[in-house]
Parts: sequence; C-alpha cells; structure tokens
Amino acid sequence: MEKPLNKLLITRWGNQILTAMTENGKCRSLNLEPAEKTGILGNIYIGKVKNIVKNINSAFIDLGNGLTGYYSLTDNKTHLFTDAAAKTQDSHRPLRQGDEILVQVERDAVKTKDPVLTSNLNFTGKYLVLTQGKKQIGFSGKIRDKAWKQHMQNLLEKETAGSFGLIVRTNAREAGEEEILQELELLARRRQTLLASASHRTCYSLLASSEPSYISSIRDAYTSELDAIVTDDKDCYEAVRQYLEENQPEDLEKLSFYEDPMLSLSKLYSLETALEQALGKHVWLKSGGYLVIEPTEALTVIDVNTGKYAGKKTQAETIFKINQEAAAETARQLRLRNLSGIIVIDFIDMETEEERLRLMSLLERELLKDPVKTVLVDMTRLGLVEITRKKVKRPLAEQVRAAGYPIKER
Repeated sequence: MEKPLNKLLITRWGNQILTAMTENGKCRSLNLEPAEKTGILGNIYIGKVKNIVKNINSAFIDLGNGLTGYYSLTDNKTHLFTDAAAKTQDSHRPLRQGDEILVQVERDAVKTKDPVLTSNLNFTGKYLVLTQGKKQIGFSGKIRDKAWKQHMQNLLEKETAGSFGLIVRTNAREAGEEEILQELELLARRRQTLLASASHRTCYSLLASSEPSYISSIRDAYTSELDAIVTDDKDCYEAVRQYLEENQPEDLEKLSFYEDPMLSLSKLYSLETALEQALGKHVWLKSGGYLVIEPTEALTVIDVNTGKYAGKKTQAETIFKINQEAAAETARQLRLRNLSGIIVIDFIDMETEEERLRLMSLLERELLKDPVKTVLVDMTRLGLVEITRKKVKRPLAEQVRAAGYPIKER
C-alpha cells in the first residue's frame, strides 16, 4: 500500500490566510486567520490584575487595549511578578489587585468567554515544549517506547537541572539526540531572554508573539506526515522559508512556490468547496450513509444515519460498515472543523459486543492521528460514544464568522 501524500497548502482567501492540510488531495484540517495577524493565542504579555473573584478562585487580568483574560488561581499557584513585588522573589504570595505579572494566552476567546491565561509559560519547538512553571519532564502519550523514554528522561534531567520543565513531543521519537539537544538550547535561550527583558518593560507590553497558524502547522505536523509545503503568496513563502532555514532546515526542500495565472492554488485543490462543506451540517459517506453534526454551547452531537445505503449485505453487516466509515469520517471532521470540548456520537445500534469493541478500537486508532489531544472516553449504556478534544483554537465556523463571511446552511 502506497504512503499517502500529505501537503500543506497556504493561500489568501479575501483578507485572510487559509491553511489547509491535505492527504491525497482531501482536506484534513482548515484554518483561517487575518493576513495581518491579530490573533493572541500563545502571546506573552505583562498584564495587570484587574480584580480577584474569590468565589471562583480566579482573577481577571488586564492586557491593555481593552483586552481582559481569565486567570485561574487554582491552576496557577505561583506567579511571575514583574513589578516591585518581584524584588521579594516571593512568587507564592497571594495575588493582589494591581499586581503586574507575566502571562501567556493558553486558550483563545470563544464566543462570550474571555481568553484563558496561564503563568506556565510555554516555548514550543518541533521536538520539545519548554515549560516555565511546571518543572517535570513529560512525554507525549503517543510515545510508547518505555526504554527510550527512560533514557531521554535521564539525559534531559541533566540539561534542565530543575530550572524548567519539558514536554517531549511525538516528533522527538524520530529525531536524533543531537537534534533534540540543539532545540533545547534554542528554547532555553529564548526563555532566558524573555525573562531578562520582562523587568525592564512597561505594563501591557507584548513580550512574545506566537507564529502565524501556517508556521505552527509546519512545526506541529508529524515528521512522517508532511511531504510538501505549497503556497502562492510571496509573503507567506518568505516567512516559511525563513522559519525553515532557522528551525527545520531538513524540511526546506519540501517548500515550493506555486505560480499559474490560469489556475489558482485554491481552485486547483477546490479549497472553497472544502471550506463550504466543512461548515455544513450534513456529511455524506461513500456508503450512502451520512453524519449530522450539531455543535451546541455545551457539547457537539454527531448522529450517524443509514441514508441511501442499498447494498446486498445483511442488515447487521450494513450497519457495521456504515458505523466503521462514520468513525473514520468523524475523526477527520473533528480536525477539519476544529471541534473541541465534549463530543457525543450516536452510532447506529449494533447487535453484538464484538462489533461494538471493534468499532471503538477503530475509532481510537483514527483519533490517535490527531495532533490535538483527543481522548476516547467510553460508550454509554445507551450506546452513545463520548470523546473529549482539547480546546485550543476557535472552531472553524467561528473563524469564518470573525472574518465577516456568511455561513451557508447545507
């Protein structure tokens, strides 16, 4: 069986940058962001404590320019003070109104909710994430080699000396020790420079900006799942080239600039059609069955239906085939639409426990392909399958609304 061809496509869509990850020409993920980047996810600021709400053990932090973030005092027990309080070196003292602290945007604003802030500053690379607040060394759940993990833990503990923590990412398993240590040195320098500059900067300063989504898509892609990077935008091409030269020179040969006045990159890969379909309520399966995807405020519900299937198999075989196809497509749709939080799937009822176990095993394998942490929880007594997916970026539908484009019901 031939290896799928994975391409990252970067193009303009109105005044937005559209990033699409494709596998053999079929979209696996889509992301929209303003061409003049205004997103704040991953940014590091000096913020001022606006008020403390004791009954929810949280604070609201003023980031300047009318932007406020939510800061949990349960999750953030130590604070990175940058004002006069920093001189005491007492990062464990209670937070007070008016304190100036270093914070990073951990989650984007979603609908009416403020962005979520953290004092556990993260500096992300292809192989490692350096963590300022959490001093442990952790590993991606997708790395299963216990001997390799123990060896790397011993090696990295010597390098960190307890001054910061690390998360070893999935890509590190395919990298050499020298590559990993080189990246660690780069991330440690970045951390030290930022912390040193913080005490000299004024409140509300933006100390570090996150990369555009098309850059982070390259950084976060699994090494074995990125064969080509194609763009028809000169500014994006130069930004990607510079990033690859400085951080991933081994992938520089994958970058190419697309030029064809007769056929745009968007038309060549039918990106507008893919975007429209990714915003629709119904998703048709090859078998003739279909999914109904209903995001709500509390959770996302996905219903599986038999639809137009008219095969010659028995009813039980028909149902199992549609459910299998629906499981694979559901995993793709979660990434494509960037759905997160609680997801409940109502598969078509199956007769045997063996079929249910086989379906859950297939769904788990498909979910493991997702770079965003996704957990298959269980199947309830009513036959509903529960999944959780980490909230990071806004859902695709909200990205499109924020860009000012109407969403057509399908």
